[in-house]
Amino acid sequence: MHVVLKGATLFSLLLSAAIFGFFYAWVCSTMWGLDQADPRVAIEAMQAMNASVRNIVFAPAFFGTWAALFATAALFYAAQAKKTAGLFAAAGATYFIGAFLLTMTVNVPMNEALARVDVPGDIDAAGAIWREYSGTWQVWNITRTVVSGIAFLLAVLASLSFEWKSAPSARKDVE
Repeated sequence: MHVVLKGATLFSLLLSAAIFGFFYAWVCSTMWGLDQADPRVAIEAMQAMNASVRNIVFAPAFFGTWAALFATAALFYAAQAKKTAGLFAAAGATYFIGAFLLTMTVNVPMNEALARVDVPGDIDAAGAIWREYSGTWQVWNITRTVVSGIAFLLAVLASLSFEWKSAPSARKDVE
């Protein structure tokens, strides 16, 4: 059982870190760079990035993080490690509600609306479109970044809360 718990823990940590890093990169580089570009270029670049992100490399981190965290919680609960299970479940709920659902209900619809925009040739018209999109999108991206970071920290705390010894009676969090 220890091998399964360790594997699930590492997988959950990896996915949590990956999605947090993905959202964080958008905060501290991608959007700032696009905001400095010609708005016509920014719109076209964002349209291209949003179209390309739906891929097999991104999918496990975005769609799998909450599932891995909840599955890991269930494994620890079955192993009678309720504190660890609770922290992994809290991490899963935090990511699912504050990042996954937020993305699906706010960022994705905004991206789909931007995908339907014909980029205007006029820089001022493009600038107005970009400013309206970018400002709102970034507020919600910062929110999901912070939430993903909290979910990752909860998963780290969960992994640290478990006494990784082979004998179940040696674990301090067994209730």
